[in-house]
Amino acid sequence: MAAEHGDHATHWREQGACVRIDPDLFFPIGNGSLTHVQIAEAKAVCRRCPVMDRCLDWAMGVEQVEGIWGGKTEGERRLMRRRDSAEHHLGALCVTSVPHARS
Repeated sequence: MAAEHGDHATHWREQGACVRIDPDLFFPIGNGSLTHVQIAEAKAVCRRCPVMDRCLDWAMGVEQVEGIWGGKTEGERRLMRRRDSAEHHLGALCVTSVPHARS
């Protein structure tokens, strides 16, 4: 996907299932049982969203730290970044460590 610039960068938000939902739902505070209910409710909105993947891609691309984006919490996105980074480093290691054929 080509990089998005300017006003077009987030035009997909207008199509989001969350557009008429209180934004506070997607920014839970704390770690108690009510927070887990709030996270579940926010993720339920995300699951029915036609632009969920775009939302997640945007959040990952800008390294959004806070809130639920694309159906993923802050911690879930952090784990995704770590996994992607580890896979990238492992891939680079595999490419650079391929033995060369001797003539």
